[in-house]
Amino acid sequence: MSEFWAYLQLGFAHITDPGGYDHILFVVALCAIYSLNQWKQTLILVTAFTIGHSLTLALATLQLINYSTELIELLIPVTILITAISNFFFKVPKSRFNEQPKQPRGRYVLALLFGLIHGMGFSNYLRSLLGQQSSIIKPLFAFNIGLEFGQIFIVFGVLTMAFILIEILKVRRHDWNLIISGTVAGMALSLIITNPYFA
Repeated sequence: MSEFWAYLQLGFAHITDPGGYDHILFVVALCAIYSLNQWKQTLILVTAFTIGHSLTLALATLQLINYSTELIELLIPVTILITAISNFFFKVPKSRFNEQPKQPRGRYVLALLFGLIHGMGFSNYLRSLLGQQSSIIKPLFAFNIGLEFGQIFIVFGVLTMAFILIEILKVRRHDWNLIISGTVAGMALSLIITNPYFA
């Protein structure tokens, strides 16, 4: 149990680590268009992302798939940029926090597919922790649960911030979406430009 708890904490710490903020940016971009009273839809969306990254995290950690680490490090900010830009075309209510916009079609599929890419990024870190350890099933499972808890933590942080700004400070949802999505898009673009592929 101590090993399980240790890897769970490592998974949580990895995705919430400000030093490796690319995964944080993606989760923020995913839930930028949602409000606090849409937390169920948001968690379902994040779960789609979890299914995607769980699959490739397991396959890559078990060394059942091979990939270019440099390419994955480029593709991750690309997924962030695409998600953030897609938010610009989402029509949110102009004022009230509790108005329910229609769910964008294909967003869950997008989260699932992009999760596949992020899972390979997670596996690099996990494999460095495992080293030559023979049994990796339990650490893999615990690490993945830690990632999920971390994602939920980030989601509720963003939704709470949205609630404060929109419902209490009366910032328009449209403006909130543009500000947070624009900020994420700019940071993702910076990661792409500074990637070794363009060096």
